[in-house]
Amino acid sequence: MQAFGNIDWDISAAHIPYPEALARMETRQAAIRDGSARELIWLLEHPPLYTGGTSADPAELLSQQFPVYDTGRGGRYTYHGPGQRVGYVMLDLAARCKDVRCYVHAIEGWVIAALDQFGVKARRAEGRIGIWCDNRFGQEAKIGAIGVRVRRWVTAHGFAVNVAPDLSHFGGIVPCGIAEYPVTSLADLGITASLGDFDAALEATLPDFLAALEKASGTCNT
Repeated sequence: MQAFGNIDWDISAAHIPYPEALARMETRQAAIRDGSARELIWLLEHPPLYTGGTSADPAELLSQQFPVYDTGRGGRYTYHGPGQRVGYVMLDLAARCKDVRCYVHAIEGWVIAALDQFGVKARRAEGRIGIWCDNRFGQEAKIGAIGVRVRRWVTAHGFAVNVAPDLSHFGGIVPCGIAEYPVTSLADLGITASLGDFDAALEATLPDFLAALEKASGTCNT
């Protein structure tokens, strides 16, 4: 485990079952809140599964070929599985900016900056959750999902970016409730990259993400 200032940076090599990850997140979140643990950015993969956020519509769960878990994060249904980099971010916003929108905007910017390291011009899309880019057919497609939960100003959950997952697995859900757009990945775009390569891009762009939160602390309402 590495550290960046007061933030631990942990990368798990094994596929982490979702209940195990959720338990670790909730325990660490509480410990950060009471001052007994450092902040944590945890990068991992899950085995194939679906998760439903607080706005999940059962009609958007089209198949139960994989386990389905309810979760306290925002958003609707999403897929996690091998080849997808999941980042669970546990930070104390009380020490930065008590503004969830600023935080989500900063997370989006971090993922966009990391994808730019591979020449992918990713972006936000007005009125649509997630991270978007043009796929190899010139269609707008989703390459990353964002879903967070904040308890007493300590964050949990985070992002999921498609590096090289089996995109057919997204067929069991309406991803994030958006049926009219496809999903894509770095591999689908013809970019050869490992999870380790993407982790390095996240690490390289981490200082700008943290700086964005610090900058926001001077403008948000506390």
